[in-house]
Amino acid sequence: MNAVIKNLEECIEFPKEGILSKVIMKVKGIQCTLFCMSKGTEISEHTSLKNASLIVLKGKGLMSVAGEETILKPSVFIHMPANTSHALKADDDLAFLLILTE
Repeated sequence: MNAVIKNLEECIEFPKEGILSKVIMKVKGIQCTLFCMSKGTEISEHTSLKNASLIVLKGKGLMSVAGEETILKPSVFIHMPANTSHALKADDDLAFLLILTE
């Protein structure tokens, strides 16, 4: 595998509404995706078949993980095993890196 070097700050691009996602890296068993959500956008409760880690880069929001609410702000890290229910809302424009692993 070749090295992957990205300046995530330069990749952040907020849509006027909704969600913009960009796959940053995808290799066997790992996918890193940058999510940029406009203020007020919500992702309804769902689960993932993969383990998921989330790192907030910019903005504020609220995330529910297995029924427990967590405030999202820069530098917050969340890890969820596969099949954990979760939902989130962007209180401001919100950018985070989502890392899915097998």
